[in-house]
Amino acid sequence: MAKQVARIKIADCDGRLWGVVAWEAQPGIDSKNPDPNLRSRPTLGMPILLGMASSKMNKWEGQIYNSEDGHTYSASISLLDPNTLRVQGCFLGFLCGGENWSRVDPDPPATASTQRTTTKPPANRKTTGSQSQPEPSDDVCSRALGSAGLSHERGLK
Repeated sequence: MAKQVARIKIADCDGRLWGVVAWEAQPGIDSKNPDPNLRSRPTLGMPILLGMASSKMNKWEGQIYNSEDGHTYSASISLLDPNTLRVQGCFLGFLCGGENWSRVDPDPPATASTQRTTTKPPANRKTTGSQSQPEPSDDVCSRALGSAGLSHERGLK
């Protein structure tokens, strides 16, 4: 079983899917953001699934932001079954990778790990650990489309 490092809350915002970090095993900041003014913002509440538009049945395409490297990548998500979302991102249009995200209960886990164990794009997946964090109370769409939310798109690959 994969370790949970974050949970992503996904919502339909005017016909496009957006996802924000709703829980983290270890609190972080967006230190690699290409915009120096955003490098001190917390990753909790930050949009990572960006404007995913439906391309066919149970598949959406858009961008995904990776705070671990400060880049935004072309991405697709597809619903494999009611509890599994396949997330794939591509660099330069052909170097692609992906992972499966599992649906979780709305309550964050009671514990959190002391270190991040993944180098893949942030996800709603896998948690270990020993400290809990409340879910952001703001609506996903207002966080995703808010004034400070999208400056990292300059790093689009």
